[in-house]
Amino acid sequence: MPTAYVVVTVLAAAMTGFSAGSLFFRAKWVVQPLADYSIPRSWWPWLGTAKAAGAAGLLVGLILPVVGVMAGIGLVLYFAGAVVTVVRARWYSHIPFPLLYAAPVVGALVLGFTA
Repeated sequence: MPTAYVVVTVLAAAMTGFSAGSLFFRAKWVVQPLADYSIPRSWWPWLGTAKAAGAAGLLVGLILPVVGVMAGIGLVLYFAGAVVTVVRARWYSHIPFPLLYAAPVVGALVLGFTA
């Protein structure tokens, strides 16, 4: 297993897990934009759970590659949905934030397919 793949996958899982934890603990810099985008509060735990499951799936994917691929694809779709949500809310200056979290996930997928 190439070192770059492991490093990028662990980084992607750490960043996604941090994002999930920030949502679970209601960090103001995370929940205020969600409120501004009109995301119902009842969805927040589910969104955090999806991110946490994706982070765990990336790590499991180091042992069972099919799980990592499924988690990676799920996270890419999640962050694509976040970009769509930001655009629909017309907060164009916030578009880079979900892309920042999606980048290492895409990197992990690419490195996983080339390994």
